[in-house]
Amino acid sequence: MATDEEERIALFIDHENLAIGARESGRRFDVGPIMDALAERGRIVARRAYADWTLFADDRRALVDHNCELIDIPQRLGAVRKNAADIKLAVDAIQLAFERGFVSTFVIASGDSDFTPLVSALRALDRRVIGIGARGSTSALLPQACDEFVFYDRLPGVPEVEPRTPTAGGRDGRPRTRPAARPRAARAAGATGEAAEPREAGARDREPSSSERDLHEVQRVLTQTLAGLKQSGAEPVYASTLKRAVLRKDPTFSERDYGFRAFGEMLRQIERHNVVSLSEGMAPGDPAVDFPDPQGHEETFQLLRDTVRELQGEDDVPLSGLKDQLRKRAPNWSEKDFGYSGFLQFAKAAAAGGAVVMERDEEEGDYFLWVPE
Repeated sequence: MATDEEERIALFIDHENLAIGARESGRRFDVGPIMDALAERGRIVARRAYADWTLFADDRRALVDHNCELIDIPQRLGAVRKNAADIKLAVDAIQLAFERGFVSTFVIASGDSDFTPLVSALRALDRRVIGIGARGSTSALLPQACDEFVFYDRLPGVPEVEPRTPTAGGRDGRPRTRPAARPRAARAAGATGEAAEPREAGARDREPSSSERDLHEVQRVLTQTLAGLKQSGAEPVYASTLKRAVLRKDPTFSERDYGFRAFGEMLRQIERHNVVSLSEGMAPGDPAVDFPDPQGHEETFQLLRDTVRELQGEDDVPLSGLKDQLRKRAPNWSEKDFGYSGFLQFAKAAAAGGAVVMERDEEEGDYFLWVPE
Protein backbone atom coordinates (compact mmCIF):
# COMPACT_ATOMS: atom_id res chain seq x y z
CA MET A 1 0.00 0.00 0.00
CA ALA A 2 1.28 3.48 -0.79
CA THR A 3 2.31 5.72 2.06
CA ASP A 4 0.30 8.88 2.67
CA GLU A 5 2.94 11.20 1.23
CA GLU A 6 3.11 9.33 -2.09
CA GLU A 7 1.21 10.70 -5.04
CA ARG A 8 -1.01 8.34 -7.03
CA ILE A 9 -0.54 9.33 -10.66
CA ALA A 10 -2.66 8.75 -13.76
CA LEU A 11 -0.83 9.42 -17.03
CA PHE A 12 -2.67 10.30 -20.27
CA ILE A 13 -0.51 10.72 -23.39
CA ASP A 14 -1.65 12.54 -26.52
CA HIS A 15 0.97 10.65 -28.46
CA GLU A 16 0.57 12.37 -31.81
CA ASN A 17 1.08 15.83 -30.30
CA LEU A 18 3.99 14.86 -28.09
CA ALA A 19 5.85 12.62 -30.53
CA ILE A 20 5.58 15.00 -33.48
CA GLY A 21 6.56 17.93 -31.27
CA ALA A 22 9.69 16.12 -30.10
CA ARG A 23 10.66 15.13 -33.61
CA GLU A 24 10.15 18.64 -34.95
CA SER A 25 12.74 19.82 -32.43
CA GLY A 26 15.23 17.30 -33.84
CA ARG A 27 14.82 14.68 -31.11
CA ARG A 28 13.89 11.04 -31.25
CA PHE A 29 10.86 10.52 -29.01
CA ASP A 30 11.43 8.27 -26.00
CA VAL A 31 8.73 7.72 -23.38
CA GLY A 32 11.27 6.40 -20.85
CA PRO A 33 12.30 9.81 -19.43
CA ILE A 34 8.62 10.62 -18.76
CA MET A 35 8.16 7.38 -16.84
CA ASP A 36 11.35 7.92 -14.83
CA ALA A 37 10.40 11.50 -13.94
CA LEU A 38 6.95 10.41 -12.75
CA ALA A 39 8.32 7.43 -10.82
CA GLU A 40 10.33 9.89 -8.76
CA ARG A 41 7.11 11.69 -7.81
CA GLY A 42 4.87 8.78 -6.88
CA ARG A 43 3.12 5.58 -7.99
CA ILE A 44 1.83 5.54 -11.56
CA VAL A 45 -1.48 3.70 -11.21
CA ALA A 46 -2.77 4.26 -14.77
CA ARG A 47 -0.97 4.92 -18.05
CA ARG A 48 -2.73 5.35 -21.36
CA ALA A 49 -1.52 6.59 -24.74
CA TYR A 50 -3.90 7.73 -27.50
CA ALA A 51 -3.15 7.71 -31.24
CA ASP A 52 -3.84 6.03 -34.55
CA TRP A 53 -1.18 3.41 -33.95
CA THR A 54 -0.90 2.49 -37.62
CA LEU A 55 0.84 5.86 -37.99
CA PHE A 56 3.19 5.31 -35.04
CA ALA A 57 4.02 1.63 -35.31
CA ASP A 58 7.67 2.19 -34.35
CA ASP A 59 6.67 3.72 -31.00
CA ARG A 60 4.32 0.97 -29.90
CA ARG A 61 6.99 -1.41 -28.55
CA ALA A 62 8.55 1.17 -26.22
CA LEU A 63 5.15 2.14 -24.82
CA VAL A 64 4.14 -1.49 -24.26
CA ASP A 65 7.50 -2.13 -22.56
CA HIS A 66 6.57 0.66 -20.12
CA ASN A 67 3.15 -0.95 -19.46
CA CYS A 68 1.17 1.73 -21.28
CA GLU A 69 -2.34 0.87 -22.43
CA LEU A 70 -2.57 1.80 -26.11
CA ILE A 71 -5.92 3.38 -27.03
CA ASP A 72 -6.32 3.16 -30.80
CA ILE A 73 -8.14 5.97 -32.59
CA PRO A 74 -8.16 4.71 -36.20
CA GLN A 75 -8.22 7.15 -39.07
CA ARG A 76 -11.16 6.21 -41.29
CA LEU A 77 -11.25 7.22 -44.92
CA GLY A 78 -13.72 9.98 -45.59
CA ALA A 79 -14.31 10.64 -41.90
CA VAL A 80 -13.38 13.72 -39.94
CA ARG A 81 -10.91 12.59 -37.28
CA LYS A 82 -10.06 16.03 -35.89
CA ASN A 83 -9.93 15.96 -32.08
CA ALA A 84 -11.10 12.32 -31.90
CA ALA A 85 -8.14 11.29 -29.72
CA ASP A 86 -8.47 14.48 -27.66
CA ILE A 87 -12.14 13.82 -26.91
CA LYS A 88 -11.52 10.19 -25.96
CA LEU A 89 -8.63 11.20 -23.69
CA ALA A 90 -10.70 13.89 -21.96
CA VAL A 91 -13.68 11.58 -21.40
CA ASP A 92 -11.46 8.82 -19.98
CA ALA A 93 -9.66 11.25 -17.64
CA ILE A 94 -12.91 12.63 -16.19
CA GLN A 95 -14.34 9.13 -15.83
CA LEU A 96 -11.23 7.98 -13.98
CA ALA A 97 -11.39 11.01 -11.69
CA PHE A 98 -14.89 9.99 -10.56
CA GLU A 99 -14.26 6.24 -10.42
CA ARG A 100 -10.91 6.31 -8.60
CA GLY A 101 -10.89 8.86 -5.84
CA PHE A 102 -7.45 7.75 -4.67
CA VAL A 103 -5.80 9.19 -7.81
CA SER A 104 -4.28 12.43 -6.59
CA THR A 105 -2.42 13.63 -9.69
CA PHE A 106 -3.32 13.62 -13.37
CA VAL A 107 -0.55 14.03 -15.94
CA ILE A 108 -1.65 15.28 -19.36
CA ALA A 109 1.19 14.70 -21.81
CA SER A 110 0.33 17.14 -24.58
CA GLY A 111 0.95 20.73 -25.57
CA ASP A 112 -2.49 21.17 -27.15
CA SER A 113 -4.51 24.10 -25.75
CA ASP A 114 -7.69 22.05 -26.36
CA PHE A 115 -6.93 20.32 -23.06
CA THR A 116 -7.17 23.54 -21.05
CA PRO A 117 -10.87 22.94 -20.12
CA LEU A 118 -9.98 19.38 -19.05
CA VAL A 119 -7.22 20.68 -16.80
CA SER A 120 -9.59 23.21 -15.25
CA ALA A 121 -12.24 20.52 -14.66
CA LEU A 122 -9.75 18.19 -12.96
CA ARG A 123 -8.47 20.96 -10.71
CA ALA A 124 -12.08 21.78 -9.80
CA LEU A 125 -12.31 18.17 -8.60
CA ASP A 126 -9.37 18.88 -6.27
CA ARG A 127 -6.85 16.95 -8.36
CA ARG A 128 -3.35 18.13 -9.05
CA VAL A 129 -2.57 18.41 -12.77
CA ILE A 130 0.87 18.24 -14.34
CA GLY A 131 1.33 18.96 -18.03
CA ILE A 132 4.15 17.64 -20.21
CA GLY A 133 4.80 19.01 -23.68
CA ALA A 134 7.49 19.65 -26.24
CA ARG A 135 8.68 23.24 -25.98
CA GLY A 136 8.27 24.06 -29.65
CA SER A 137 4.72 22.72 -29.95
CA THR A 138 3.16 23.72 -26.63
CA SER A 139 0.43 26.35 -26.58
CA ALA A 140 1.00 29.35 -24.32
CA LEU A 141 -2.42 28.73 -22.71
CA LEU A 142 -1.96 25.19 -21.39
CA PRO A 143 0.99 25.69 -18.99
CA GLN A 144 -0.82 28.51 -17.23
CA ALA A 145 -3.79 26.25 -16.48
CA CYS A 146 -1.73 23.45 -14.87
CA ASP A 147 -0.42 23.19 -11.33
CA GLU A 148 2.93 22.36 -12.89
CA PHE A 149 4.15 22.10 -16.47
CA VAL A 150 7.29 20.24 -17.53
CA PHE A 151 8.86 20.61 -20.95
CA TYR A 152 9.75 17.24 -22.41
CA ASP A 153 13.00 18.70 -23.76
CA ARG A 154 14.25 19.34 -20.20
CA LEU A 155 13.64 15.87 -18.78
CA PRO A 156 16.77 13.93 -17.80
CA GLY A 157 17.56 11.23 -20.33
CA VAL A 158 15.80 12.84 -23.30
CA PRO A 159 17.84 12.25 -26.50
CA GLU A 160 19.99 15.22 -27.40
CA VAL A 161 19.40 17.24 -30.55
CA GLU A 162 21.76 16.08 -33.25
CA PRO A 163 24.11 18.97 -34.18
CA ARG A 164 24.00 20.16 -37.75
CA THR A 165 26.83 19.08 -40.01
CA PRO A 166 29.62 21.69 -39.71
CA THR A 167 30.55 23.73 -42.76
CA ALA A 168 33.84 23.19 -44.53
CA GLY A 169 35.30 26.45 -43.31
CA GLY A 170 34.91 28.89 -40.44
CA ARG A 171 32.99 32.10 -40.53
CA ASP A 172 36.10 33.83 -41.87
CA GLY A 173 36.36 31.34 -44.74
CA ARG A 174 39.49 29.54 -43.49
CA PRO A 175 39.51 25.74 -43.72
CA ARG A 176 39.25 24.01 -40.38
CA THR A 177 42.33 22.36 -38.98
CA ARG A 178 40.19 19.97 -36.92
CA PRO A 179 36.79 18.56 -37.91
CA ALA A 180 33.90 20.30 -36.17
CA ALA A 181 36.14 22.96 -34.60
CA ARG A 182 35.67 26.74 -34.65
CA PRO A 183 38.54 29.16 -35.36
CA ARG A 184 39.59 31.42 -32.50
CA ALA A 185 41.33 33.97 -34.70
CA ALA A 186 38.92 36.76 -33.80
CA ARG A 187 39.65 36.31 -30.11
CA ALA A 188 43.20 34.97 -29.99
CA ALA A 189 44.91 35.78 -33.26
CA GLY A 190 48.36 35.00 -31.97
CA ALA A 191 47.52 31.78 -30.18
CA THR A 192 49.80 28.85 -30.86
CA GLY A 193 50.17 25.32 -29.62
CA GLU A 194 49.47 21.83 -30.77
CA ALA A 195 47.10 19.22 -29.50
CA ALA A 196 48.61 16.80 -27.09
CA GLU A 197 49.45 13.34 -28.32
CA PRO A 198 46.79 10.79 -27.43
CA ARG A 199 47.65 8.55 -24.56
CA GLU A 200 48.82 5.06 -25.26
CA ALA A 201 46.40 2.35 -24.34
CA GLY A 202 48.76 1.08 -21.68
CA ALA A 203 48.89 4.50 -20.03
CA ARG A 204 45.20 4.53 -19.28
CA ASP A 205 43.77 3.61 -15.95
CA ARG A 206 43.23 -0.07 -15.35
CA GLU A 207 39.92 -1.49 -16.47
CA PRO A 208 37.39 -1.49 -13.61
CA SER A 209 36.35 -4.82 -12.15
CA SER A 210 32.82 -6.14 -12.60
CA SER A 211 31.95 -5.23 -8.99
CA GLU A 212 33.20 -1.67 -9.54
CA ARG A 213 31.16 -1.38 -12.73
CA ASP A 214 28.06 -2.64 -10.90
CA LEU A 215 28.56 -0.08 -8.12
CA HIS A 216 29.00 2.71 -10.65
CA GLU A 217 25.79 1.69 -12.41
CA VAL A 218 23.70 1.76 -9.24
CA GLN A 219 25.47 4.96 -8.17
CA ARG A 220 24.25 6.64 -11.35
CA VAL A 221 20.70 5.43 -10.77
CA LEU A 222 20.80 6.86 -7.24
CA THR A 223 22.22 10.24 -8.27
CA GLN A 224 19.73 10.63 -11.14
CA THR A 225 16.85 9.74 -8.85
CA LEU A 226 18.09 12.10 -6.14
CA ALA A 227 18.36 14.92 -8.68
CA GLY A 228 14.81 14.24 -9.87
CA LEU A 229 13.43 14.29 -6.33
CA LYS A 230 15.16 17.56 -5.54
CA GLN A 231 13.94 19.15 -8.78
CA SER A 232 10.36 18.19 -7.91
CA GLY A 233 10.66 20.07 -4.60
CA ALA A 234 11.16 17.13 -2.24
CA GLU A 235 13.38 18.68 0.45
CA PRO A 236 14.98 17.18 2.37
CA VAL A 237 15.28 13.81 0.65
CA TYR A 238 15.55 11.00 3.16
CA ALA A 239 17.16 7.64 2.44
CA SER A 240 13.80 5.87 2.74
CA THR A 241 12.23 8.26 0.19
CA LEU A 242 15.16 7.76 -2.18
CA LYS A 243 14.90 3.98 -2.00
CA ARG A 244 11.14 4.04 -2.68
CA ALA A 245 11.75 6.18 -5.76
CA VAL A 246 14.46 3.80 -6.99
CA LEU A 247 12.12 0.84 -6.48
CA ARG A 248 9.43 2.56 -8.55
CA LYS A 249 11.95 2.80 -11.39
CA ASP A 250 13.24 -0.74 -10.95
CA PRO A 251 11.10 -2.99 -8.73
CA THR A 252 13.87 -5.64 -8.80
CA PHE A 253 16.40 -3.35 -7.12
CA SER A 254 18.11 -4.67 -3.99
CA GLU A 255 21.26 -3.37 -2.34
CA ARG A 256 22.12 -6.99 -1.49
CA ASP A 257 22.79 -7.64 -5.17
CA TYR A 258 25.75 -5.25 -4.84
CA GLY A 259 27.14 -6.76 -1.65
CA PHE A 260 25.55 -4.41 0.90
CA ARG A 261 23.53 -5.53 3.90
CA ALA A 262 21.41 -2.37 4.05
CA PHE A 263 20.58 0.62 1.89
CA GLY A 264 22.23 2.96 4.39
CA GLU A 265 25.46 0.99 4.12
CA MET A 266 25.41 1.47 0.34
CA LEU A 267 24.83 5.21 0.75
CA ARG A 268 27.77 5.51 3.15
CA GLN A 269 30.03 3.76 0.63
CA ILE A 270 28.89 6.15 -2.12
CA GLU A 271 29.45 9.09 0.25
CA ARG A 272 33.10 8.04 0.57
CA HIS A 273 33.39 8.64 -3.18
CA ASN A 274 32.16 12.22 -2.63
CA VAL A 275 29.09 11.60 -4.77
CA VAL A 276 26.46 12.23 -2.09
CA SER A 277 26.50 13.69 1.39
CA LEU A 278 24.57 12.32 4.37
CA SER A 279 23.30 14.22 7.37
CA GLU A 280 21.17 13.32 10.38
CA GLY A 281 17.52 12.75 9.55
CA MET A 282 14.35 12.93 11.62
CA ALA A 283 14.41 9.19 12.38
CA PRO A 284 17.39 7.05 13.41
CA GLY A 285 18.81 5.14 10.47
CA ASP A 286 17.08 7.35 7.90
CA PRO A 287 19.61 10.07 7.03
CA ALA A 288 18.95 13.02 4.74
CA VAL A 289 20.67 12.59 1.38
CA ASP A 290 22.01 15.48 -0.66
CA PHE A 291 24.70 16.28 -3.17
CA PRO A 292 28.04 17.51 -1.79
CA ASP A 293 29.10 21.12 -2.16
CA PRO A 294 29.92 21.86 -5.84
CA GLN A 295 33.49 22.54 -4.75
CA GLY A 296 33.73 18.80 -4.26
CA HIS A 297 33.54 18.47 -8.04
CA GLU A 298 36.82 20.28 -8.59
CA GLU A 299 38.59 17.07 -9.60
CA THR A 300 36.13 16.22 -12.39
CA PHE A 301 35.99 19.89 -13.50
CA GLN A 302 39.80 19.80 -13.69
CA LEU A 303 39.60 16.69 -15.88
CA LEU A 304 37.36 18.60 -18.29
CA ARG A 305 39.67 21.62 -18.20
CA ASP A 306 42.77 19.53 -18.90
CA THR A 307 41.03 17.68 -21.73
CA VAL A 308 39.88 20.89 -23.40
CA ARG A 309 43.36 22.41 -23.02
CA GLU A 310 44.94 19.36 -24.67
CA LEU A 311 42.50 19.39 -27.59
CA GLN A 312 42.45 23.11 -28.33
CA GLY A 313 45.00 24.51 -30.70
CA GLU A 314 43.94 27.46 -32.79
CA ASP A 315 40.40 26.14 -32.68
CA ASP A 316 37.80 25.84 -29.95
CA VAL A 317 36.62 22.40 -28.89
CA PRO A 318 33.04 21.37 -29.84
CA LEU A 319 30.86 19.89 -27.13
CA SER A 320 29.79 17.03 -29.39
CA GLY A 321 32.38 14.29 -29.04
CA LEU A 322 33.99 15.83 -25.96
CA LYS A 323 32.51 13.26 -23.58
CA ASP A 324 34.22 10.50 -25.56
CA GLN A 325 37.51 12.35 -25.14
CA LEU A 326 37.02 12.45 -21.36
CA ARG A 327 36.34 8.73 -21.32
CA LYS A 328 39.60 8.07 -23.15
CA ARG A 329 41.33 9.61 -20.14
CA ALA A 330 38.97 8.19 -17.47
CA PRO A 331 37.19 5.13 -18.96
CA ASN A 332 34.52 4.83 -16.26
CA TRP A 333 33.66 8.55 -16.11
CA SER A 334 30.07 9.75 -16.28
CA GLU A 335 28.47 13.07 -15.40
CA LYS A 336 25.60 11.11 -13.87
CA ASP A 337 27.92 10.04 -11.04
CA PHE A 338 27.79 13.66 -9.87
CA GLY A 339 24.04 14.16 -10.19
CA TYR A 340 23.99 15.88 -13.60
CA SER A 341 21.21 14.79 -15.94
CA GLY A 342 23.32 15.20 -19.06
CA PHE A 343 26.75 16.21 -20.35
CA LEU A 344 25.52 19.66 -21.38
CA GLN A 345 24.37 20.39 -17.82
CA PHE A 346 27.75 19.25 -16.50
CA ALA A 347 29.62 21.45 -18.99
CA LYS A 348 27.49 24.46 -18.05
CA ALA A 349 28.25 23.85 -14.37
CA ALA A 350 31.97 23.67 -15.15
CA ALA A 351 31.73 26.91 -17.13
CA ALA A 352 29.82 28.59 -14.29
CA GLY A 353 32.61 27.48 -11.94
CA GLY A 354 35.28 29.02 -14.16
CA ALA A 355 36.91 25.74 -15.22
CA VAL A 356 36.28 26.47 -18.92
CA VAL A 357 34.63 29.07 -21.12
CA MET A 358 31.67 27.89 -23.20
CA GLU A 359 29.45 29.59 -25.75
CA ARG A 360 26.97 28.44 -28.36
CA ASP A 361 27.50 28.96 -32.06
CA GLU A 362 24.08 29.04 -33.73
CA GLU A 363 25.59 28.71 -37.20
CA GLU A 364 27.29 25.46 -36.26
CA GLY A 365 24.43 24.27 -34.02
CA ASP A 366 26.81 23.31 -31.21
CA TYR A 367 28.52 24.61 -28.08
CA PHE A 368 32.25 25.32 -28.13
CA LEU A 369 34.64 25.30 -25.18
CA TRP A 370 38.09 26.69 -24.55
CA VAL A 371 40.50 27.43 -21.74
CA PRO A 372 41.76 31.03 -21.78
CA GLU A 373 45.49 31.39 -22.33
